[in-house]
Amino acid sequence: MITAAEVAERLEAIRDRIARAGGRDVRVVGVTKTWGVDAVRAAAAAGCDAIGENYAQELVTKLTGEADLPPVHFIGRLQTNKVRLVAPFVDVYETVDRDGLAVEIAKRVPGARVLVQVSPDGDPDKGGCALGDVPALVERCGALGLVVVGLMTVGPTDGGPEVARVGFRAVRRAVDDLGLQVCSMGMSDDLEVAVGEGSTQVRIGSALFGPRRTTG
Repeated sequence: MITAAEVAERLEAIRDRIARAGGRDVRVVGVTKTWGVDAVRAAAAAGCDAIGENYAQELVTKLTGEADLPPVHFIGRLQTNKVRLVAPFVDVYETVDRDGLAVEIAKRVPGARVLVQVSPDGDPDKGGCALGDVPALVERCGALGLVVVGLMTVGPTDGGPEVARVGFRAVRRAVDDLGLQVCSMGMSDDLEVAVGEGSTQVRIGSALFGPRRTTG
């Protein structure tokens, strides 16, 4: 079991990394995928700004009956038929990357807060729409009654943190061009690059909770 004291110590180290990278008022989303509800409770007690979950069924299993949690963000690829499952629990949907998903969220959760997920390098495995398609999708979400608060992106998993810089810079530029507030980019290994390029929100898993648990 992971404790609130352990997470609080690691969260302080994360905030120190953010500060040294030049970040101010950067929110930390504690990513608890594959961890049990003990990690969720510890993250809440330690002062994480939000909880991030990647998998619909895992989210429902862990969070049913839980109270007094920080905002819950869905940060994984979301199938339209799973929106109804997570709707009672999710405060922010960070991975809206296509029209069909926006329509389903608007139907199940009118006025939901969302981020449009961007794939600046076009990697289909990570999800996200192309940069050129972002303005139209943001406009479409607004027309559906969703509240688009920002953009989200996932950096490359190979090649080291620095390879993410160009994509992060492009996403930050799109956030500014569209007049949005939230720029969600950066994880445990590349948060310094993300913060340096203007991230306002980082999604941290292993640096807070340790190596990911296996789900089998």
